[in-house]
Amino acid sequence: MFDKVNAVVESVNGVVWGWGMIVLLFGTHIFLTIRTGFIQNKAISKGIKLSVTKDEGAEGEVSQFGALTTALASTIGTGNIIGVGTAVAMGGPGAVLWCWLTGVFGIATKYAESLIAVKYRVKTEDGRMQGGAMYALERGLNMRWLGMIFAVFAGFASFGIGCATQVNAIAAVCQENLGIPPWIVGVVIALLTAVVIFGGIKSIARVCEMLVPFMAVFYVLGCLIILIINYDFIVPAIVTICKLAFTPGAAAGGLVGGGIRLAMRYGVARGLFSNESGMGSAPIAAAAAQTRNPVRQALVSSTGTFWDTVVVCLMTGLVLVSTIMKNPAINADEIANGGILTSMAFAQIPYLGPVILVVGIISFAYSTVLGWAYYGERCVEYFAGKKGLIPYRALYVIVAAIAPVLALDLVWLIADTLNALMAIPNLIAVLLLSPVIVKETKKYINNLDAVDETPVPVIKTGRGKKD
Repeated sequence: MFDKVNAVVESVNGVVWGWGMIVLLFGTHIFLTIRTGFIQNKAISKGIKLSVTKDEGAEGEVSQFGALTTALASTIGTGNIIGVGTAVAMGGPGAVLWCWLTGVFGIATKYAESLIAVKYRVKTEDGRMQGGAMYALERGLNMRWLGMIFAVFAGFASFGIGCATQVNAIAAVCQENLGIPPWIVGVVIALLTAVVIFGGIKSIARVCEMLVPFMAVFYVLGCLIILIINYDFIVPAIVTICKLAFTPGAAAGGLVGGGIRLAMRYGVARGLFSNESGMGSAPIAAAAAQTRNPVRQALVSSTGTFWDTVVVCLMTGLVLVSTIMKNPAINADEIANGGILTSMAFAQIPYLGPVILVVGIISFAYSTVLGWAYYGERCVEYFAGKKGLIPYRALYVIVAAIAPVLALDLVWLIADTLNALMAIPNLIAVLLLSPVIVKETKKYINNLDAVDETPVPVIKTGRGKKD
């Protein structure tokens, strides 16, 4: 019976994450890039500066930086380490280029979805900001039913993709490298998670503001050191990545490219999974930010995709390809598991490699647990009201505790499927509201200090109904 259920879910997952979804997401990235006048230029030049600038006196619960790090906490996860390894293993080195391009164009989608999240956000009677695809659909398009669908998919997805799979990854790396029993890891992570998430967005943001910069800088510095060690293979690695992104062939270290079809399929899919642009998750955190206008926070949020994919995933890809090319003992053509490929690549670097991998996976995965806890809360409150928050948090902690001893194949497939399904309502929102996005961009892009005087509606139930 279990095998049949697993087979059905796997078939559904293959359909929802097939070429149709990839074309829809990547096509949306390109469409919004054009509609916003290549907003990537502004995101990098102005968004990064704004992300560390406090917007004193503006409405919101947390700083712009706090909202960004909360979003980065969920997006910079095991997908940046293991996911890139999977892309290289299944699609060849050329997948790294497609993963990177997905990040470059995905900046526009992250900008767009964050803009409408702030524009259509609401405030609860106790002063908490709520926003995201569900409110954009309800208030911007009068499609509350579709907002409910998004909230349900995202709420349930948080238990799998945001919690169970991440804690399981932490438990696996702790058992393999530190000899710690999985059940102990589950209990410790559950306790740490409970302490943080029961404090709400401000508590989550405080922890993420400290954890995310540390883990990102630590991992990037580690990658830089490895690339310095592999300096003589960096240029050959770049040439190999670019060449095998379009044509089949072979390279040093058993690296084989299957041509543009495989490289694009796995590179784009892993890039989308990594940066979450278009899925509608990160804008939920953006809506809580203290910002004087929607464009200001949208620029800040869009830098998340830049750091996540354009920087971190690219560096991981270069580390993998250059290390494999330098060490012929690693036959990438015989390895289908991205985690194994990544572990072998990092293990070639004495002492430092395994440490980077262990600390990276633990910190990346735990931060994802915190970020998705907030996303899940906001979605549960939308379709169940405030009364659903305590039960949700309690169940989230329980899932974290038992995750290390669960067989997660089915959980992963269901959560991955829900991720794709939650992306569809979100993409409908950004595409149909693209005229609003363009209008708001023109209004504020050259005057980012301007204040949006539109009052934020106050709601009673947390389910989108105005007071």
